[in-house]
Amino acid sequence: MNPEHKGLEGIGFISITETHQRQIGNFVLDPAVLLPVEFPPGQTNWNLSDVSWEAIISGILKVLAYDPGNEHADYYRKFVLAVKPEIKDEFTHLGITTARNGNVELAIEVFRSLEGLFPEDAVTAMNLALVYDERARRYEKLERSELAEENQNLAFEAYKRALAEDPSLPTIHYNFAFFYLHHRSFDKAREHLSEFLKLGSTDKKMVAEARRIISSLDTQGMMDGLFQKAYDFIKMGKEEEGIAAIREFLASHEGVPNAWFILGWGQRRLGRYAEAKEAFLKALSLEPPHPDLLNELAICLMELGDFAQSRKRLEQALTLEPENTKIMCNLGVVALKSGNKEEARGFFLSVLEIDPQDPVAPRYLKDLQT
Repeated sequence: MNPEHKGLEGIGFISITETHQRQIGNFVLDPAVLLPVEFPPGQTNWNLSDVSWEAIISGILKVLAYDPGNEHADYYRKFVLAVKPEIKDEFTHLGITTARNGNVELAIEVFRSLEGLFPEDAVTAMNLALVYDERARRYEKLERSELAEENQNLAFEAYKRALAEDPSLPTIHYNFAFFYLHHRSFDKAREHLSEFLKLGSTDKKMVAEARRIISSLDTQGMMDGLFQKAYDFIKMGKEEEGIAAIREFLASHEGVPNAWFILGWGQRRLGRYAEAKEAFLKALSLEPPHPDLLNELAICLMELGDFAQSRKRLEQALTLEPENTKIMCNLGVVALKSGNKEEARGFFLSVLEIDPQDPVAPRYLKDLQT
């Protein structure tokens, strides 16, 4: 075990040699195996008489979450299931509820603990993938690319574990398809949606959505390798190659809004704001507005000096996604460029209320103090 792992802080180990209890149901306790205990903050040891089963279970779950290869992992699993046989349903409900309430960090720890406890459970691995993906998207909005990529990789690996355990479970394919859609890997997305339909589902809404997406991918030419190539080029910083590829794609697929977005994205990254603006406006004419498109268009308008229109687009984006800190930051920048320092300060402070670790807002607030 790596004692420096932050997930194992506050974990100590106790011996039960002094206790007279040697069995829990059919599970026989082994006095030779030290049991992990989660100590309260600031406390480093307890008397055995003070230790509760809950503290031991909590300690074991932390070890299974952050050190699943522990030499006593199998013993710990049997211990927890003897003391708390209903834990799987209870923790699954807790993890899902916690994630829905917005506490992604706690949800990740819950599902990591469950996966450590049930390493062959496909649904648990899928749920862990979903919360890793949610955290990755939050980091994307904060423009923390390294953390976003790290969590994308964790989600991807969790999905692979889920499929390895049960490739016949339709919901894994369905959710994995949306993971690929987000990253514009349309061939993989279509593959998993097709497998989802092949396996069958009683959820009529999911079936209808899978069919709609497959039809859209096929009719809009999204399976064309040029689109994926363009996206990958721009993501890797090869904007000129990406722009050339997406222009070639658009020559035969002029009505695809995602393609115009990719073109605008590449142009914006090169500082060609007028060209990027036109591409984003074209995309906006072909599909309903979404926060990323409105934000990119607003950046171009801001760089072109049209602060009023930039603010309008950002406010529209914030209506669609009220706690998007990237959009709030850009509203602060627009206010600052417009000479409204106090309004700008308010936006940056709001960003820090939502995300105290935001790296951008503090820099602007520091400049506003000078």
